[in-house]
Amino acid sequence: MKRAGFSDRWLPVLFLLPQLTIIVIFFYWPAAHAVRSSFFLQDPFGFGETFVGIKNYTMLLDSASYLRAAWFTVIFVTLVTFLSLAIALLLAVKADKVIRGAKTYRTLLMWVYAVAPPVAGVIGLVLFDQSWGPVKDFVAQFGWDFRLGVNYFDTAFTLIVMSVWKQLPVNFIFFLSGLQSIPRSVREAALIDNRSAAGRFWDVTFPLLAPTGFFLLIINITYALFDTFGIFDTTFKGEPGNNPMTLVYKVYLDGFRGNDLGGSSAQSVILMVIVLALTIFQFRMVERRIHYT
Repeated sequence: MKRAGFSDRWLPVLFLLPQLTIIVIFFYWPAAHAVRSSFFLQDPFGFGETFVGIKNYTMLLDSASYLRAAWFTVIFVTLVTFLSLAIALLLAVKADKVIRGAKTYRTLLMWVYAVAPPVAGVIGLVLFDQSWGPVKDFVAQFGWDFRLGVNYFDTAFTLIVMSVWKQLPVNFIFFLSGLQSIPRSVREAALIDNRSAAGRFWDVTFPLLAPTGFFLLIINITYALFDTFGIFDTTFKGEPGNNPMTLVYKVYLDGFRGNDLGGSSAQSVILMVIVLALTIFQFRMVERRIHYT
């Protein structure tokens, strides 16, 4: 088989140069600056800086608020990722079986994709508001005194629900595309071998969706860590108090609200290391079980 190639070895470099430039300017340079800043105590007005070594890191590890945010981040990312994938997969399986009104059904499930995270946060405030929100009135019938922004659990519940709701359409689209790409002959053969619908799904359908599921796993973890910032910021309006927050939102609060540039840089470096380690683990451990055909 004849391989395609370039007559000039510098031509592919030229094609990659714009993208590489963007990566260097908007990722590598800010990352390097954050690493450097994490070792300094910086004046909030930019008049000077003092080298403090790893003091910013040790202060974080001794901070109860930071450890609390880290623990909530683990719970938040786990729940949002699991619920977003599980519910979207269920909806995709049901949508794949719809014969009449399929386009309408799929459109109703996908329209949320056009909603930006800050808008999702505003919708959450409208629905869960403790004064006049319809959800608050509904759960009050069961004895639940729902108080968004006041009660830690109630606020966490709202953030998780709105984050899952915002991410469902993306997962739904990919899962539905993966289901519809499964050959009809494979489905008919599975129907002959196993009369149980649940057995066919776990033995045949689910393994064939593994590449799609692995891709969505990475996308959803990234979304829960970073892209939910708009939901948090809209909900808290920059004043979270004792409410739950993720590590990304705490970086913003300490850096831009508290003017603790050194501490927020240390937080961003720790977060960057965590994400890097998590990505390596996913590709080294999880992808070994994924086979692309």
